[in-house]
Amino acid sequence: MTLFTRVVERRSLSAAAADLGLARSTATEAIKTLEADIGARLLERTTRHVAPTLDGEAFYQRCLSILSEFEEASSAFRDARPHGLLRIDAHPLLTHTFLLPHLPRFLDRYPDLDLHIGQGDRLVDLVREGVDCVIRAGAQPDSGLIMRRLTTIAEVTCASPAYLETHGIPASPDDLDGHLCVGFVSSRTGTTLPLEFTQKGGLREVTLPSRVTANNSDTVTELARLGFGLMQAPRYRLQQDLLQGTMVEVLREFPPSPTPLSALYPQNRQLSPRLRVFLDWVSGIFAEAEI
Repeated sequence: MTLFTRVVERRSLSAAAADLGLARSTATEAIKTLEADIGARLLERTTRHVAPTLDGEAFYQRCLSILSEFEEASSAFRDARPHGLLRIDAHPLLTHTFLLPHLPRFLDRYPDLDLHIGQGDRLVDLVREGVDCVIRAGAQPDSGLIMRRLTTIAEVTCASPAYLETHGIPASPDDLDGHLCVGFVSSRTGTTLPLEFTQKGGLREVTLPSRVTANNSDTVTELARLGFGLMQAPRYRLQQDLLQGTMVEVLREFPPSPTPLSALYPQNRQLSPRLRVFLDWVSGIFAEAEI
């Protein structure tokens, strides 16, 4: 059942077999045996992907319920030590800044747990790609995922000294006429995000022209360092630049709204011991972090 559910979610026998540490031939024979035992064809196979039949979709839903109950029951009668492979996805800088320094102690505590860390700003289909959990910044759409809030991240408005020397230092959002920004294009909406400022007790959005836009936060930061305009980003991302003077904070009295940081995981998958301890660990990290 575990193999079958993973095949449905990954849309691939090979990927599901790899996730569970099985040879593809073993997985193929196991699915054939399962279909013979059930007396129904559960999967439609093509050269490009695998998809459940109508019977397979109904059986998949029953399997999820059964596996969840089995996990709960078996955990009550044994030491449910976290084990196996946990697949997460988080932004590289966030991973390097907050997770990696604490990772040796985490893995020492759970010696039977292995971790794969995916990196990027892109949207991830957790179920289809076999990812157990993602850590994402910003407001999250209603995606059917379970969300666990980790913290809120302070944001700053910055520009390079060369840019400010040319365009001047704005004293308030009202002084932004004639200024440029490095446009960050959202991977979710495909649009360039406006700048945000807290002003007179409310939130004000300002859209500035951009000579250069990008959909990667590392690239946006580098473009701002090169003098292409104002940018807004988490303070932790620019902390070294601010200390070294390669970037200068402006409009400190009108900060952007803090950005929520959340962990998201599929609701149709039981909360395994390995995912539970990871969520508790990462929650503790951000509870103590100064961001």
